[in-house]
Amino acid sequence: MIIDIVTIFPEFFDAFLNTSIIKRAIEAELIAIRLHQLRDYSHNKHKKIDDTPYGGGAGMLMQFPPFYDVIHKLRTEESIVILLSPQGQLFNQQKAIELSNRKHIILLCGHYEGIDARVEQLIDMELSIGDYVLTGGEIPAMIVADTVARLIKGVIHEESAEEDSLQKGWLKYPQYTKPESYKGVKVPEVLISGNHALIENWRKEASIERTFQKRPDLIKNIKLTENERKILNKVGFKSKE
Repeated sequence: MIIDIVTIFPEFFDAFLNTSIIKRAIEAELIAIRLHQLRDYSHNKHKKIDDTPYGGGAGMLMQFPPFYDVIHKLRTEESIVILLSPQGQLFNQQKAIELSNRKHIILLCGHYEGIDARVEQLIDMELSIGDYVLTGGEIPAMIVADTVARLIKGVIHEESAEEDSLQKGWLKYPQYTKPESYKGVKVPEVLISGNHALIENWRKEASIERTFQKRPDLIKNIKLTENERKILNKVGFKSKE
C-alpha cells in the first residue's frame, strides 16, 4: 500500500515515520508513506498557498490551485483521495478496514480556516477523527495512516489485529500479566486454570460486559447472535428493539 500525505508541515511526521511499527513496516516494504510539501505546488513566487476568503471573514483560506495540481499529479485509477476535516464522516475501525483494502490513499491536510471548497470536487471521501477542531490535518493523517497500516498483512501479527477492540464491534476483554497477585489484587482465577474453553467463554462475556459498561452506544451497530443477546441480558442490557 502507498499512502501519500499532502501537508505544509512535512517535518511534523518525522517521529511518526521513524518509530516503532510504522518504521518497521516501511523498512519491510509492506507500506510506503510519502510526504508532499503543498508549497511546492504554489503558483506564487514566495510559495504562498493561502489568501483571504471571498465575502470576508476571519483568517486565511488555503487556495485551490495547489491542491488541484498535487492531486492530479498523484492520483491514479487505484487512488482514493481523502480530505481530513471536522465536517467529514466519523473515522472508525470499519472505515479503517475498508481503507486497508485499497492500494493507494491520498490524505489532504488542511490548515488555517480550511481549504477552498472547490477541492470537494476532487475528493472521494471526507473524514473526521472526532467532533472537535484541530489546528491542522497532520494529526488526523497520522491517525488514519497508523490505523490502516496496522491492518496490512504482515505489519502486526494477524491474531493481534483480529482480537483488537472494535475489530468485530466489541471492546476487547480485560487482560492481565505476571505477577498473579500483587498487594492482594489477583488475576481472575479462570485465566490461570489452563482450561482454554472456559477462558474463551470468559473472554467473550468480559468483552460484551466491558462494551456495555464503557461504550453501550456501540451495541446498536452490532448484529447480535443469540448467545450475545443472552450475555447482554445477563449483564443488564435492555434492548430498545
